[in-house]
Amino acid sequence: MTVLKLGTRGSPLALVQANMVKDALAAAHDIACEIHIIRTTGDRVQDRALAEIGGKALWTKELDRALLDGEIDLAVHSMKDVETIRPDSIVIAAMLKRADVRDRLVGADSLAAIREHGVVGTSSPRRRAQVLRARPDVSVVLFRGNVDTRLAKLAAGEADATLLAAAGLDRLGRDDIGTALAVEEMLPAPAQGAVGIECRADDAMTAALLAALDHQATSRAVRSERAFLAALDATCHSPIAALATIADDVVTLRAELLSEDGGEHVAGDASGPDGETLARDLASALFERATPAIRAGFGG
Repeated sequence: MTVLKLGTRGSPLALVQANMVKDALAAAHDIACEIHIIRTTGDRVQDRALAEIGGKALWTKELDRALLDGEIDLAVHSMKDVETIRPDSIVIAAMLKRADVRDRLVGADSLAAIREHGVVGTSSPRRRAQVLRARPDVSVVLFRGNVDTRLAKLAAGEADATLLAAAGLDRLGRDDIGTALAVEEMLPAPAQGAVGIECRADDAMTAALLAALDHQATSRAVRSERAFLAALDATCHSPIAALATIADDVVTLRAELLSEDGGEHVAGDASGPDGETLARDLASALFERATPAIRAGFGG
């Protein structure tokens, strides 16, 4: 039996997602996987925002090194944590079917229900800007760490509320935690809810095996959202939201750009058969309408 070495971060959620891929490979090909835990800089440094210490590469660079050095054959990622521009030597070979894309608010039943001048904990520039746009009276403090770490900070009174991805909570069996916010109220991060699998670009055998796991609608939607990010030269500092959906072979992309303090924003949508082309067109249109305060967060 073929045995593949699967690399993953060691957080509880990352291990759940790694085992999802392991089980899917076993079901599709009767292939076994050895799970190799790779500790990343993003896991080690928890007291600063990612944007201050190197961005999304802190979740991937150690896994990239292990992959390119042949220590692992494939790497499993939460797609929203993967940099927009990847090395040519690595390919995103498959994505599992996307889960719930929404954010969950924990500590209050709604954004309106957070106490006046309350405190919200998050490390996400998008969530920070969206919360401040809806509730300019609140303060936002840095919350980093895995789900249990952030829930413990909330329980300790470091904030009145926090936001977590519904997909992660569901995968951890914690679907009873928090209140899901409609995408009309809080548009999610690009690629939220999607799990991606990467392999070396020259490893045709592994790429072919992973192709059987690819959920085409998810891949098409997420690649459209990532094309939107790329067109804007967005970084971890950029308050940006985007969600692509597919119906009758037509891609509809909704997106929002915000200023850091949430005081200004532009939003729009576009539909068409080619998600990556419409993503670039929508990015150009929104950037053209954006104020200087919004443009400051993007390369354009």
